[in-house]
Amino acid sequence: MNIVSEEKIRNELVRRIAEQMLTAARTAPKGKGTDNLVLLMLDKKEIKKVSEKLLEMVKREEVPQFFGRDGENILKAEWMILLGTKIKAMGVSPCRMCGYENCDEKNRHPEQPCAFNTGDLGIAIGSAVSMAMDNRIDNRVMYTVGQAAMEMGILGNEVKIAYGIPLSVSGKNPFFDRK
Repeated sequence: MNIVSEEKIRNELVRRIAEQMLTAARTAPKGKGTDNLVLLMLDKKEIKKVSEKLLEMVKREEVPQFFGRDGENILKAEWMILLGTKIKAMGVSPCRMCGYENCDEKNRHPEQPCAFNTGDLGIAIGSAVSMAMDNRIDNRVMYTVGQAAMEMGILGNEVKIAYGIPLSVSGKNPFFDRK
């Protein structure tokens, strides 16, 4: 008889779901069919580095204390995914959703996101967390993690907006009901 404890397979299970979440994010619809997303998966070793960065940010900068709380919180994750977007005008006309008259004017402000970039990222995040939910994986979307990851350069220099999603399997979602 072969007996396998859930604790023994938990990490591998969460890793497989994280991979599926990245696939769901990648295949989510994109404006004009243009993909500006950067998607990564981090193991416990890399999660610890992001945690340390969040704790450093609290000490070094005037960022809210909840950056530190999230830095401690993500240490409960088995895996974590990062989703970010590059900022590129999509050439949709008429649009003006970024606040500028057209894409040429928006391009004179390269740090200003195109509404399609942020919309596509949001749809990708929704697809990813739906995959986690379908598989009963504890998760939470955290912009603080995205801020730390961008500062660390994990997603590359072109990514200007990012979020992290820590993943866990436990009796109670460790990413909610926080102090």
